[in-house]
Amino acid sequence: MTDSSSLARRLGLGDAVFLGLGSMIGAGVFAVFSPAAAAAGWGLLLGLLVAAVIAYCNATASAQLAAQYPSSGGTYVYGRERLGDTWGFAAGWSFVIGKTASCAAMALTFAAYAAPAGLEKPIAAFAVACLVFVNYFGISRTASATRILVVSSLLVLAVVVTAGLTAPAAGTNFAFVGGSPFSAWLSTYGVQDSGIYGILQSAGLLFFAFAGYARIATLGEEVKSPERTIPRAILIALGVVVVLYAVVGFVALRVLGPEALGASMAPLIDVAGASGWEWTAPLVRVGAAAASLGALLALIAGIGRTSLAMARERDLPRVLAAVHPRYRVPHRAELVLGAVVILLVLVTDVRGAIAFSSFGVLLYYFVANLAAFTQDREQRRFPRWLQVLGMVGCLVLVATLPPLGILIGGVVLVVGVGGRYLVRRQRA
Repeated sequence: MTDSSSLARRLGLGDAVFLGLGSMIGAGVFAVFSPAAAAAGWGLLLGLLVAAVIAYCNATASAQLAAQYPSSGGTYVYGRERLGDTWGFAAGWSFVIGKTASCAAMALTFAAYAAPAGLEKPIAAFAVACLVFVNYFGISRTASATRILVVSSLLVLAVVVTAGLTAPAAGTNFAFVGGSPFSAWLSTYGVQDSGIYGILQSAGLLFFAFAGYARIATLGEEVKSPERTIPRAILIALGVVVVLYAVVGFVALRVLGPEALGASMAPLIDVAGASGWEWTAPLVRVGAAAASLGALLALIAGIGRTSLAMARERDLPRVLAAVHPRYRVPHRAELVLGAVVILLVLVTDVRGAIAFSSFGVLLYYFVANLAAFTQDREQRRFPRWLQVLGMVGCLVLVATLPPLGILIGGVVLVVGVGGRYLVRRQRA
């Protein structure tokens, strides 16, 4: 095993798209609609639109940068190349901490649907260990497993949507949460406004679901023809997921209503059950488990590659820069990640993990937009105003996240940046 080994280019366009879909479908459909509904009620649909627009801005930045810098590490590499070492570290550290929390959220989501009551946390920890084992044996196996999990999830979601459309509606009054200056105007159309803050908070939470396309960029060293494949894969995966979330979110709100959806721990089971199709409950549990495992599998791969890139630059312990000589994966980084995620699974819950994850990921994309803004005309594929909108949007959504998530995220970010400064000063 050597530290200088490079990764192998084995992934095509289809593989990259499915890895992105696997990262996003499990996160959004089965985990995030409940806290978003609690924040905004029917306003979560507007929050979904806001999150999608900001995600598109971020996707164009990531695609543009990945075409110029097709190596593992994503925005950690882009920030170093365009803005300097400190910006790159801030992006990489935000990604690692945010996505490590995402891993915990996905493992806990899997257990919430698949595990018997009282055994959720042990089974979630066991799932993490199993998927780290799968990742250890190569990225090709990861991509193949993700394809199977994504297709299974999509089939189950089709059943849920069909069942939901046959169920009676919870009510015709679109009751939102809160209010804003638009309340009077919206009330003329029978809509009670949820308030700008509630909508933006739901957008910040829903953004957690869209962030999976970053996994494609972090695999830049393993994708064939990365200059062409990565931008296409990012935009295709994001487009598919936006449509899917809009359909499932509307059906869930229509069937359960905002209050019941906000309180539900397994909302899609409740949606299918409201139709009278009781036989769908086991099927939905299997689909939710498959989607969550698909997201977790792709997350482990992406974090491992970013950790590899950071270790190569000594921003993380150098020992994590090792690449397995046979399987061509950052095996040490993934083993350490698995241990940390198992610890988080045992001490946190899904909603807290989502808020913390959104904090880290939004800051990561702020750096991505800033880095893309500095690119020269010959490297640009999209107008600069998209990067400005992306930066502003990321900061606004961070500010509207639950206060505890902001506090914990800020502390961890300061510890990481400050610790790096002290270590580098001591070396100097």
